[in-house]
Amino acid sequence: KQISISHFLHYLCDSLDRLLPPAGAPRKKSATSLSKTEPPLLRTGKRTIYTAGRPPWYDEHGAQSKEAFVIGLCGGSASGKTTVANKIIEALDVPWVVLLSMDSFYKVLSPEEQVLAAQNDYNFDHPGAFDFELLVATLRKLKQGRSVKIPVYDFTTHRRQKDWKNLYGASVIIFEGIMSFADKELLQLLDMKIFVDTDSDIRLVRRLRRDITERGRDIEGVIKQYNKFVKPAFEQYIEPTMRLADIVVPRGGGNMVAIDLIVQHVHSQLEEHTLLFRRALLASAQQMQQLPQTLSVLESTPQVRGLHTIIRNKETSRDEFIFYSKRLMRLLIEHALTFLPSQPCAVQTPQGHEYEGRRHSGKGITGVSILRAGETMEPALRAVCKDVRIGKILIQTNLDSGEPELHYLRLPKDISEDHIILMDSTVSTGAAAMMAVRVLLDHEVQEDKIMLVSLLMAELGVHSVAYAFPKVKIITTAVDKNLDDCLHVIPGIGARGVGRDSNSDSVLV
Repeated sequence: KQISISHFLHYLCDSLDRLLPPAGAPRKKSATSLSKTEPPLLRTGKRTIYTAGRPPWYDEHGAQSKEAFVIGLCGGSASGKTTVANKIIEALDVPWVVLLSMDSFYKVLSPEEQVLAAQNDYNFDHPGAFDFELLVATLRKLKQGRSVKIPVYDFTTHRRQKDWKNLYGASVIIFEGIMSFADKELLQLLDMKIFVDTDSDIRLVRRLRRDITERGRDIEGVIKQYNKFVKPAFEQYIEPTMRLADIVVPRGGGNMVAIDLIVQHVHSQLEEHTLLFRRALLASAQQMQQLPQTLSVLESTPQVRGLHTIIRNKETSRDEFIFYSKRLMRLLIEHALTFLPSQPCAVQTPQGHEYEGRRHSGKGITGVSILRAGETMEPALRAVCKDVRIGKILIQTNLDSGEPELHYLRLPKDISEDHIILMDSTVSTGAAAMMAVRVLLDHEVQEDKIMLVSLLMAELGVHSVAYAFPKVKIITTAVDKNLDDCLHVIPGIGARGVGRDSNSDSVLV
């Protein structure tokens, strides 16, 4: 009898695979809901959407001006929630979207529960199986535009992996899960509630296909779990929440009429959010004021003046430009280190006498370069700070919107207590620098422990950063007054070698 049932179910899976629309885009077999090695992007049929980035919609205080728009997707197991989410993302055409799955928030099981799970006798479809406290706190921080750490759940071992994944706020957050509407606090965070209604037979076949091919389950165990837990839980906890939905989507991802209506509504809501970066307006209001007290300019000694003469001269060769730029960067980094906290200390000299000196009193120093030009300052930092840790941020300007966008981030662990030397060779509008500072703040770095160090800055950039982040120390070798129509610093420095990619931080950083 068992053999005949197995053959029948395998035949049913194969038949429905040919008849049903695909449950989602082709995916690599994985036992985890969030793979540590997955790149922070979503590839759709039309384009690539970066999901780890975020637009810098901040007000004059450097804070996010509006909260993100959160869409909650609920439905039975294997109803096609993720497929609907991906179709919405593709149709929205919004550059920064975060997709958050409830599967990441299963509770840590006790040893006894681990045994039950291995025997398919643990109910993963009950509200009590989810860590709602962590889930609500995580979604609330994401909605506020802050970075969060997401647990990575392994469905094969039924455990959370050691390393968690970083996510960042975005213009739209899509949250999907079978119990998305089961918690009152969670419901309050959702701006739109969508229920994906799919026939139970289709959901069963999809679950069989997924659990067998992706999660290493056997067919009898999947059927046992479905009849004992999944089906009763849907009828008791999930289906009744359909009445809470703003929109019900029959047939899942194949219902493009419903998805188009959803997209139209989200677009109207985003327009109300007015997610526009206001750096030019904010900075222009400050242009008539004196340069901020948080700015420190390297003393213009004959040596510094001579170095500037060389690197600003259009006739300077590339080799000379690089050589003398590095000399100036070394002086700049040495100057920046004088602003690190220190305390008195006494040491014994080889001659047996005591020397009253000073030593660094902070926890640690981390350098963060804004790619690509910021990397040119790393050798100078390494030359004067032994074993300094280095992080990297890549920010590029969206040529359509004119806004800087985060494309890559690699920061050392546990930097929240460190003093951060944020490096970029030039700063014109301050857009990229402001976004980089915001990312550091999202990683719990204290604002007064951040030093923005740049070879050359425009007054506009100085005012922009100082106005948004008044506790950030700004350190440079010179401040030029103007920008040209292409947002290059005027009079500026040479366009060879070190500075050519970052003469304008609104073109490429």
